[in-house]
Amino acid sequence: MTDLKFEQKRSLSRQEAADQLTALADALREGGDAELELGPGTLGLRIPDDLHSELEVEIDGGEVELEIELKWTTAPKRAARPRTEAPAEQPKRKNTRGTKRTAPKSP
Repeated sequence: MTDLKFEQKRSLSRQEAADQLTALADALREGGDAELELGPGTLGLRIPDDLHSELEVEIDGGEVELEIELKWTTAPKRAARPRTEAPAEQPKRKNTRGTKRTAPKSP
């Protein structure tokens, strides 16, 4: 189940498309809490430092489709635990069968 989905489809002039992408680029550059003006409303997003991106261009029947997809997790990052101790050595296994184990001979 999707927590939230916002989708907007409308015709734009080249200038309007550039303005929308510029606003998105500014929000990405700033990071943190970003607000994007999208038509009649505002979309607020928290944008982390690390993102996953996908760019897709499809040309079909005289029509070009350009998709720019950005993904990130909403889960907070866990801080790495500092290592204060060396890992404990694993005890050596005893051969409980009383026979010596050897590697098979190569042909």
